[in-house]
Amino acid sequence: MKKLMTLVLLLTVASMSFAQKSEVKAIEKALKNLNYADAKSAVSAAEGLVGNMDDKIKSKFYFLKAQSLYAKGAGTDANVDDAIAALDKLKDLESSMGKLKYTEEANSMKLEMTRSFLTKANNAISNKNFKEAAKRFEKVYKMSPQDTIYLYYAASSAVNAQDFDNALNYYLDLKNMGYTGASMNYYAINKDTGEEDSFTNKSERDLSVKIAKTHNNPEDRRGDSKTSEIVKNIALIYVSQNKNEKALGAMADARAENPDDLGLLLSEANVYLKMGNRDKFKDLMEEATEKDPDNAELQYNLGVLAADGGNPEEAIKYYEKAIAINPGYTDAYNNLAVVILAGESAIVEEMNGLGNSAADNRKYDELKDKRSKLYETAIPYLVKSLDLRSSNINAAKTLMNIYSALGETAKYKEMKAKVAAIEASEAGNN
Repeated sequence: MKKLMTLVLLLTVASMSFAQKSEVKAIEKALKNLNYADAKSAVSAAEGLVGNMDDKIKSKFYFLKAQSLYAKGAGTDANVDDAIAALDKLKDLESSMGKLKYTEEANSMKLEMTRSFLTKANNAISNKNFKEAAKRFEKVYKMSPQDTIYLYYAASSAVNAQDFDNALNYYLDLKNMGYTGASMNYYAINKDTGEEDSFTNKSERDLSVKIAKTHNNPEDRRGDSKTSEIVKNIALIYVSQNKNEKALGAMADARAENPDDLGLLLSEANVYLKMGNRDKFKDLMEEATEKDPDNAELQYNLGVLAADGGNPEEAIKYYEKAIAINPGYTDAYNNLAVVILAGESAIVEEMNGLGNSAADNRKYDELKDKRSKLYETAIPYLVKSLDLRSSNINAAKTLMNIYSALGETAKYKEMKAKVAAIEASEAGNN
């Protein structure tokens, strides 16, 4: 009885082995006929036998499965993900076997898939289909996880598509893996043109310098880190999702690692501004000006903040600093005039509240003179703003009204003509 049981077992194993080979051959036959639907059906039928396949049949099955699911680029996104997973299993299996029968073909297939996905991603970007581009870049990253730049491209594309949920997932993966994007770039001077050429890698550059001798003066330069951008986008997405604590947590972690990074500091300030915490925004902006005292934009933003907060003297101080740093800062001149003229309303209100007594008449004349001096203080800033930006209709209209109030008829007429010319130009452009 014992021998009979052994014989039955042997017959069962032999039968299963035959079934495995038969199912795999069915996949192979369908692929030869380019019948990917039948190939996928055969793959499904064979899946239940994988656990009993020997390694040689299993490696072939994984390769055929990947081909069936990819279907020369016609497979669905889910099919393609499964195809990539099958190729990875194949390579791991053959590596453990020490026999790379299908690995080379699998690598070629992966390369073909990668090129296809990149082409589709670039075409999607050209067509402004950023959501599709994000999917394709993600596929490339899954094909080649060491090339983390493609996950970064997926995240950027998702942001452009306003697909913030997926963008956040991509960015969090990048942050958790310590991605900075600060890769080394390789340059050398072209002897024929005298211009600097960039190279895809160090070996290519060194061949041009040492062997071909077409270039000289090699130089390695590290690119800018994308850490600030990644953390900022994580934080801003959290803010858009009303997850402000997570946003600030992301900023705090990044600044702890990069305390001197001005980009991160400004990003944190902007998060507080979006949250409506203007006091914290101001504190961080002032900290930023200490780190970068020659940054006109920082001074300008502090001026805007001070003006919005009802501190005109402080606003004027910041705007003047911005102009001192950048004499061509049009908006700073414009805003300076706005802050100065903001004092007019209180003067006019007081004038309107006066009576007809002799004392009131004297007070009225004093206030009128005060308003005229306020106008005269604002005029140079408005003139400069208009000189720097000739289409500044608001500056032109304000000057026209000021000249009218001051009784400067010639300047009023000149500015009235200027306003008409700007409005005609705007109408023509529309």
